[in-house]
Order: sequence, then C-alpha cells, then structure tokens
Amino acid sequence: MTYDRSNYINEPVSIETELKSLFKTKSNLIVFDIGACEGEESIKYSRLFPNASIYSFEPLPENISLIRNNFRNYQVKNAHYYNKAVSSKNGVTDFFVSSGHPEHAAKSDWDYGNKSSSLLQPDKHLEVASFIKFETRIKVETITLKSFCTENNIRSIDFLHMDVQGAELMVLEGAQDLISAIKVIWLEVSKIEFYKQQPLVDDIQKFMKANHFFLLKDALNSIQGDQLYISKLHYSRFAILKIQTGVALKLFMGRIKKLVVNKSLK
Repeated sequence: MTYDRSNYINEPVSIETELKSLFKTKSNLIVFDIGACEGEESIKYSRLFPNASIYSFEPLPENISLIRNNFRNYQVKNAHYYNKAVSSKNGVTDFFVSSGHPEHAAKSDWDYGNKSSSLLQPDKHLEVASFIKFETRIKVETITLKSFCTENNIRSIDFLHMDVQGAELMVLEGAQDLISAIKVIWLEVSKIEFYKQQPLVDDIQKFMKANHFFLLKDALNSIQGDQLYISKLHYSRFAILKIQTGVALKLFMGRIKKLVVNKSLK
C-alpha cells in the first residue's frame, strides 16, 4: 500500500485510547493544533471530536493553501486555520523551511520534506535525515498562546497538540499564566539537538513538572518521540490512576482481540 495523505488521515489518532479516556467524544472541546503542516491531525481530531472547536496554526503560506483544500475535501466544519507561528513573543522572525524526498520512497501526495521546518536553525537534523534540505529562510509572523487566547476570549484549552520541531518551550513559555488552563498536552521531544539550541527531553520534563503536569504516556524512542502530559490542576490523583488503569485495560483487550482475529485467519 502506498503511503499517502488519505491513508494517514484514515488511520486512528495515535493516542485515541488515551483521549477517549480523558474526554467525551461529543464534548464541546477547545483543541489547538500547533504546527499543523497540511492539517492532517486537525482533520483527525475533527472526526474524533465533532463538536470541538479546533484552532490550527501553520507558518508556511504553501501549507495554508493545502490546509484550506484538505479541510474542504474532508468536509471539516469545526476547524479554523491561522498563518502564524506560535512562539514565546509576538512579532516577526526567521523560519527555516525544509524540503526533500527519500530516494526510494514511492511517489504520492505525501510530502516527506515539508514536515521539518522550524523557528530554529537545523543542526543534527542534517545528519539524521540527509534527504531533508533547508535551502530557504522566510519571515513569518509569530503570536503567543496568551495573546491569541486573550484576543479570542478563550479562557482554557482542553487539548494542545504540538509538532513544532524544537520550538516546544517557546510555545509553552508564550502561554504565560494560561499554562494553568491547559488540560492535556501532546508534544514531540528529543534526546539530541536536531535544531540549534533546541530544548531536550529533560528540559521539557522540568518545565512540565514545574507547571503541575503528569506524564501519562511516554512514546520516546532512542532519540526522538512524543509525550502526553495531563495537568494535575484539572485531574486529581484518583482520576489519573483511573485513567491509567482504564487505558492499560483497553490496550490489553485490543491486543487480545487482535490475537484472536489473527488466529482465526490462519
């Protein structure tokens, strides 16, 4: 099967089990997708939470055109997109644009190269993924979570998805006191500096702990991955334990069901 946009969008959300344990799917949630790229994750969240209000942020003008088309093609009605980079301050700054295609990857509408652009200058990324090039630098408008939410009368964020290629702390610091009004955060973390002066996983964990977040899921591999945090200001110890137990049971039952199906096919 060719890996393309449609296949990816139709795959389940990677943390669907956890999100369904944290939120009711019919709830009127506030969801932020920061570093939305072509809008694939926003589309997935719009399906999972049809009554949510989704705010998608993407700095690249070319990607905004793709988001607009994808939202129309997949009939997304509950998401809004903004051609801005979320950062630690409002203004204008440099943005390092990525491009490239793996030599042996099949041709499809999946853009492998446009998903590594960053507010930070590339460093070890050039060694780890040599097919990715950073040949273009543009100016982009930046906005903080605090200022955006104040301007739009948003008092809290239920779920924050962040894929900002090393700029995680810049986004979080820009929340200022609003950080206490964010319930759940799913973000990328790294053990090496893919980008210059990139905060590493220990820096992220230190910030999250200082702001009363609990690490619910750790999907960090040898050098990079994702982590899911929930706020202890919004979830009690008992609620966290209940969520952990429920998620573990659902994942276990899912594996059992898969084994039964596989055996029946033999």
